[in-house]
Amino acid sequence: MTQPAVRRMTIAKAMSEALAQAMHADERVLVMGEDVAKLGGVFGTTQGLLERFGPSRVRDTPISETAFIGAAVGMAAAGMRPVVELMFVDFFGVCMDAIYNLAAKQAYFSGGSVACPMVLMTSVGGGYGDAGQHSQCLYATFAHLPGMKVVIPSNAHDAKGLMLAAIADDNPVIFMFHKALQGMGWLGTVPRSIVHVPAERYTLPIGKAVVVKPGADLTLVGWGATLHHALDAADALAREGVDAEVIDVRTLAPLDRETICVSAGRTGRLVVADDDYCSCGVAAEIIASVCESTRLLAPPRRVCFPDVPVPFAPELEHALLPDAAKIVAEARLTLQSAAA
Repeated sequence: MTQPAVRRMTIAKAMSEALAQAMHADERVLVMGEDVAKLGGVFGTTQGLLERFGPSRVRDTPISETAFIGAAVGMAAAGMRPVVELMFVDFFGVCMDAIYNLAAKQAYFSGGSVACPMVLMTSVGGGYGDAGQHSQCLYATFAHLPGMKVVIPSNAHDAKGLMLAAIADDNPVIFMFHKALQGMGWLGTVPRSIVHVPAERYTLPIGKAVVVKPGADLTLVGWGATLHHALDAADALAREGVDAEVIDVRTLAPLDRETICVSAGRTGRLVVADDDYCSCGVAAEIIASVCESTRLLAPPRRVCFPDVPVPFAPELEHALLPDAAKIVAEARLTLQSAAA
């Protein structure tokens, strides 16, 4: 029996392929945003779509996020399935009314008679000296708000499956992609994020985390870029004789608390890595969820970005970003301590 060819792809390529397959299968799907047509997206998310589907379905927009995201909400209400790109998640401030007061609440306010099948894809993450208005993550800002789903893939396989699932969903979905994993040459990328991607259409369940490395001694939780930091930390801990389990959350809303709680309950120790701000973040929500249902052997720990605007100076920014070494340090602390 012939084995299928291995197709290693970047997240950018996987997202473009998912969009093309969805657009081919359903003429209601269209893409719009700044530089998504001729350029193919600043982060490579819409490569080749203009040539294949034309300007009526792949639309460059003016620099007015309020206008084109508001237009996407209207298109969704009228029966289209728009995919709109907010180039940087930091720009949410100028269009949050369209995102939250319109898209997220449309089905609720209409008694379920008007859906909002819209995908908002947006880049997150720092490390490039882009300062405080182009480097944030803001996961918790969106995961906190009911009416929307929030996903963030850590690899190309998941990016395609989650994108196709997001487009098919009748709810608004925030599709976050991390710059450090995108596979664009000028950004660099984490090699582990470039994986085999099946050619056929497939979806992954929104709301389901996955154990990417089984272990017995403690649980490490991450998503997007921090999932790779957690895997690197697990490798380092293994050299010290520590068997860490690693969970990729994949979906921030709805959050798969069950998978995380089962793992932490079995290992008895928990470290969560989150490159968003520390206070009131997703890491805090995960820890609270575990502590509400599970008795741990030691206090849980979190590795987050501190509560300060992202600095412009690379030396300052990189000193504050989560990494594998910081996760290892917190893991050692929880391994050395016992619950009160």
